Amino acid sequence: MVVCFLSRKHSVNWSSVPDEDVTDSSSEKDKLTLEEIINIKLVESGERENLMELVRDRLVESGWKDEMRVACREHVKKKGRKDVTVDELIRVITPKGRASVPDAVKQELLNRIQNFIGSSAP
Repeated sequence: MVVCFLSRKHSVNWSSVPDEDVTDSSSEKDKLTLEEIINIKLVESGERENLMELVRDRLVESGWKDEMRVACREHVKKKGRKDVTVDELIRVITPKGRASVPDAVKQELLNRIQNFIGSSAP
């Protein structure tokens, strides 16, 4: 997924984002990637939560959530209820879940993020 969680630890204004090079005097840990800057802006504006809600709704509408529930139940049934941990279930189901997210959901999320970036640029 394009969006990852970052805390509000760093507050960044688009105008403060360097065009290309960051001066040599700043340390590596002080440099923010474009992805981090976008994520910070999404969190600060409240748009990240809107996007998360959109994805949840679309995954339910597409039947993806039901498919993942069935996959989890099948894995638990196969291994036995007492022999499956939550960590194992997450490890087994996550790759299947990520691979089966409908392309339309991914595209809609990407379009919304691109629109957000376009409307937030200085």
